[in-house]
Amino acid sequence: MNASRHSGNLRSIVAMLIAVGFFALMDAVLKTLSARYPALQIAALRGLTALPLVLAYIAWRGTWHTVLRARWPLHALRGVLGIVMLTLFTLGVRTLPLSAAYTLFFIAPLLITALSVPVLKERVPPAHWWAIAVGFGGVLIALRPSGSDLQAGLATAGGLAILGAALCYAVAAVAGRLASRSDSSESLILTMMLSMAVGAGLLALPNWLPIARADLPLLLALAITGFCGQLAITEAFRHGQASIVAPFEYSALAWGLGLDWLIWQTLPGAHTWLGAAIVVGSGIYLVRHERRITEAHATAEHP
Repeated sequence: MNASRHSGNLRSIVAMLIAVGFFALMDAVLKTLSARYPALQIAALRGLTALPLVLAYIAWRGTWHTVLRARWPLHALRGVLGIVMLTLFTLGVRTLPLSAAYTLFFIAPLLITALSVPVLKERVPPAHWWAIAVGFGGVLIALRPSGSDLQAGLATAGGLAILGAALCYAVAAVAGRLASRSDSSESLILTMMLSMAVGAGLLALPNWLPIARADLPLLLALAITGFCGQLAITEAFRHGQASIVAPFEYSALAWGLGLDWLIWQTLPGAHTWLGAAIVVGSGIYLVRHERRITEAHATAEHP
């Protein structure tokens, strides 16, 4: 049993690292496109380009019968939040390095833990609340500009946009947890892509810009990286323990640093490094502490 669990965890860790890599590449494409097109149009293009791949995937798995059995109010909420999240994230990476954006976005797991109390009725130990508070402190440090005026940092449009995106992601994730109790993963993915394609498309229509032929390869990359990342992260959590696999999401910071340097020749300031260390440390502590609690309960129930 232990060997089987170890093998499953190793497989899931590899899948998570692959997923994070694909999503980082997708974000690099988003950042590139953000300089040429409105943020809402990019959100619509994310849905439109991914939709054919999602439809083909559902047809290949033969799971159409599970798609329509859905809790539509939760799916509608996730769709709206998905549009707002991707729009804000695109606005944020337009002005911020990917590594800085990831540092701020890493507050999302802490927000999910906080939201799980009123929404999912989960019990959060006091130590977790301390970790959440420390994580928020790390975000404040990361937002701080090179000078000493903290308020100026908090007023930065890019930073606030990323924090707004993280909040939308956290609420959407909690709604997804509720929906996943009865709905299939295919229905969750399909409704999200439909919401972006149709909802964001209609909102972006008044300011829609023609797609340059030179950008078609970028749109193809947007579709492939997003779709492959979704498949890989689903695989990661299917076979491994979430408490072991989840910390490897923070490898996104290494991807962000590498892409920032290779593509835009930029690196974050010292305050971003320090804030990132605090936020990542808080998130890993939460995951590890939750694992110890789960294992303790399991030992008590099956001595």
